[in-house]
Amino acid sequence: MERLCHGKPNRMKLQGLKLQGLWVAAFMCAAVTGWAAQPRQFLSSSRATLGTQANLSASARLGDFDSDGDLDVAVANGRHWPQQNFLFLNQWRGRFNVQRRLGEELRTTYATEVADLDGDGDLDIAVGNDMAPSQVMLNDGRGRFVPGAIFGGLSSVRSLTLVDLDGDQDVDILATSRGRPNQIFLNAGNATFENAIAFGGPSDSTISVAVGDLNQDGHRDLVLANRDGQHSYALLNDGQMGFQTKVRFGSQGDENRAIAVGDLNGDGKLDLVAGNIGQPNAVYLGDGSGKFAEGISFGRPDGQTYAIRIADMNNDQSLDVVVGNVAQSNAVYFNDGTATAFQEMRFGNETGVTYGLDVGDLDGDGFRDIVTANSGSLNRIFYSRAKR
Repeated sequence: MERLCHGKPNRMKLQGLKLQGLWVAAFMCAAVTGWAAQPRQFLSSSRATLGTQANLSASARLGDFDSDGDLDVAVANGRHWPQQNFLFLNQWRGRFNVQRRLGEELRTTYATEVADLDGDGDLDIAVGNDMAPSQVMLNDGRGRFVPGAIFGGLSSVRSLTLVDLDGDQDVDILATSRGRPNQIFLNAGNATFENAIAFGGPSDSTISVAVGDLNQDGHRDLVLANRDGQHSYALLNDGQMGFQTKVRFGSQGDENRAIAVGDLNGDGKLDLVAGNIGQPNAVYLGDGSGKFAEGISFGRPDGQTYAIRIADMNNDQSLDVVVGNVAQSNAVYFNDGTATAFQEMRFGNETGVTYGLDVGDLDGDGFRDIVTANSGSLNRIFYSRAKR
């Protein structure tokens, strides 16, 4: 493998490492360079912000929108109140000195999720709104977007997940809605979504959904994070887009706000990480059949986690957990490789309201950085740096 670890990243090589809107950067050669398991900290500054406006931001997602080989950011603003969504273009080593409007209308946006929806080789954006039309924005390949298809009717959309769920080689849209039916919008191949399938209960308070093959049968299953006293659960795919088999995890009293799926203990089976409100977060280790062990708690006993991402943040080949909190500092939990013990590294301030976050190598140094979407304060970049 050609090494990307030294000097300026090879953009053509980086373009080949894209996976579902995130980028696998040069950490793949960490073992060769001696970076593995280097202690990290995450630092921001007065200039490490996305613009100068304190919007009601709910989500931030990374992707190379202008096809120049580095990661840009799409920010969802508004939540329940109409605001402008924005793109921030990475000019050089994590400096976002160009800001563009995403769409002309102000909407109540909770999600701006990233994938190639029309199959033309560049990244498009699906915009999910609260009781306003949700819509696809199509990229011209240079980071300029035009309105595409509207998907679904008016609903209380809280999150979108973009994935090929039916196996037809195009990207579908899963939309969760608090107190209303969740829906899968099947892509016709050209970024139109006329066919919809409901999943979960008709009045589930679903805030987030994660996707992965939990029982190793070759079909993608769904994991729902529910609030309002409703049990969170997984729905196993029967291979025909039927999701009737329900596997509960945690307890009914859990206030589950965020969910993520990944193999945290390296046994080849997918595990769950749940971000909770008013209680610790939890890891649920999967047994490969679609069932999960009792939760392993981590983080604060009075946690207020609204967002979770799983990624290797210190290049030790184990997946770590990054959480965004409300009225608490955010944190990275470094995994010891067993998913039973985590070392906490806090970042940000205690008064922040982080609704969303994403991770990726913004400055090309081979380590993943963090972008936070904050409601009522500036959105921030936290760069990964060696801890001394």
